[in-house]
Amino acid sequence: MPYVKQERRSDLNKVVVSMSEASVKADGDLNYILYRFCKYHVTPSYNSYKNFLGELNEAAEEIRRRLLAPYEDKKIEENGDV
Repeated sequence: MPYVKQERRSDLNKVVVSMSEASVKADGDLNYILYRFCKYHVTPSYNSYKNFLGELNEAAEEIRRRLLAPYEDKKIEENGDV
């Protein structure tokens, strides 16, 4: 989990709200936003791109661990295991 300091979260949450108000969806919109951010705001270097990709991978793992796994466990309880 990205443990962002409390004083930083307010500014970051404004970005999340703006994305929600713009109806950003994970059907290409999010990909476009992340690509554009990387292309125009990440310093072109191997290490910078590697770090950016690492952040994306860790976000995916956090979603899998904290959101998807509990959802799957709930559905197993409701419907039975495979």
